[in-house]
Amino acid sequence: MATVLRMPSVLAGASEAAINKWLVAEGAEITIGAPLVELETEKAVVEYNAEVAGTLGRYLLAEGESAKIGEPICIVLASGEDASAMDAALAELGGDSASPSPAPVSAPVAAPAVAPVAAPSVAPIIAPVAAPTVAPAATAPIPATSGSRIFASPLARKLAREANLDLSALAGTGPDGRIVRADVETAAAAKPSAPATAGASASNVSSASRANVVTEIPLSGMRKAIARRLLESKQTIPHFYLTAECNVDKLLALRAEINSAGGTKVSVNDFVVMAVAKAFVDVPEANVTWGDSVIYQHSNVDISIAVSIDGGLITPVLRDASNKTLSAISAEVRDLAERGRSKRLKQADLEGGSFSISNLGMYDTLEFAAIINPPQSGILAVGAAKDQVVVIDGEMRVAKVMRVTLSADHRAVDGTLAAQWLAAFVKRIENPVTCLI
Repeated sequence: MATVLRMPSVLAGASEAAINKWLVAEGAEITIGAPLVELETEKAVVEYNAEVAGTLGRYLLAEGESAKIGEPICIVLASGEDASAMDAALAELGGDSASPSPAPVSAPVAAPAVAPVAAPSVAPIIAPVAAPTVAPAATAPIPATSGSRIFASPLARKLAREANLDLSALAGTGPDGRIVRADVETAAAAKPSAPATAGASASNVSSASRANVVTEIPLSGMRKAIARRLLESKQTIPHFYLTAECNVDKLLALRAEINSAGGTKVSVNDFVVMAVAKAFVDVPEANVTWGDSVIYQHSNVDISIAVSIDGGLITPVLRDASNKTLSAISAEVRDLAERGRSKRLKQADLEGGSFSISNLGMYDTLEFAAIINPPQSGILAVGAAKDQVVVIDGEMRVAKVMRVTLSADHRAVDGTLAAQWLAAFVKRIENPVTCLI
C-alpha cells in the first residue's frame, strides 16, 4: 500500500519546516535510513532519512515550499504498486489524483479586483481588468482603450510617467501580461534621446534613471522563525542588562604565547567561552532556564554559540564546557561553526543549552545588547578589545579593554545574582590562567 510521508518534527519546538532540497528524484528507489530530503527549520537545514522503503512516487511539496509538522510531503509506493495506488492515496488525502507534481515555483494568485487610483499605492497591487474581458497574452501589448484597463505594477506606472512613456504601447512580460519595471526600463533605454531644448523631458528621463528600485526578497523558513522567536523573546521576557569592561592584556599575552608554541591555535572567543563556563562553576545558581511553573537548575554547563550563516543565525551547543580544556573548546567550537555553515549540523547539535554567547568583536563592534534565546535565561554580548586609558595601581596606563553586556531574564535571575555572575566572568577573563587550572 502506498505510504504518505508527512513533515517530521525535526527540531524540538518547531511548528513547521520547508523543503530545502529533495535528495531523491520521483520514480527513484529509496531504502530505510537513506537521505530523502533536506528540511529547513528555524535554526538549520537538517537532513531527513527515509523511514520506509519503496519508490518515491510523487512530491507533494516542491523545493522552497513549507508545511506544518504532520502535513503530507510525498508519497512512497511499495514494491509492485503503480500509479493507481498513488491515486488512491491522494484520494484519501482529499487531493486530485490527476494533478501533476507541484512546480518548483508556485503559480501567482490573482489579486481581488479593486478600483484603480491616480497615484501608485505603497503596497503592490494588480490593476484589475473588467470581468468579461480576457487578459491578453504576456507577450502582446495591452491596449489602453476605454473598455479595458492596463495591467501594470505601481512602480512601472511611476517609471513610465517619469520617462514620458505610454503604457498602452508597451508589452507586458509579467503574470497575465502585466507590465513590470523591467518592461519600462527596456522601453526607456530604447527610446530616442530627447532634444536638448526639451528640458522637462530630459529631467524626467534623468529622474527615471535615479529611481529607487525595491526588490522583494522572499522570507526563508529560517528567517521567519528567527523573526517569530526573537519577537516572542522581547515581548515575553523581561530583559535587563549589565555591562562590564574587561582588561584583556593578560589574555592577549597568554594567547600569543600559546599560539607561538605551535599546535592548536586559539582565539579570543575560545577564552571567552572558557571564562563563561568557569563563571558558572563559581556561581552555579545562575545556570538556570525558565519554565512556566518552575526554574530548571542545570549541573552541566551547555553553552550555545551564535554562528552567522547565509540567510540567518544558528546557535549550536557546546556540551559540558566547564570540564573541557581550552584546546578542546577551540576545536569543538570551530567544528560546530564549520558544520553549521556547510549545513551539516544534526538535531542534537542544536537542542538544549542554558546560556548563549554572541561575539561581534571581530567586526570592530564596541558594545551591543543581545536578545535572549528562550527558554535560556541569559546571553553575553561581546564587543571588540580597544585601547583605553585605565588606572592600575594608582597610575594611568593604556590597556586593551573589552566591553561585555549580559542580557538576563529577570523572572529567573535577579539583579544581584546576575551581577555576581558577571563579576565572576570578569575575574576569570582578566586572569585567564585561572581558567586553565
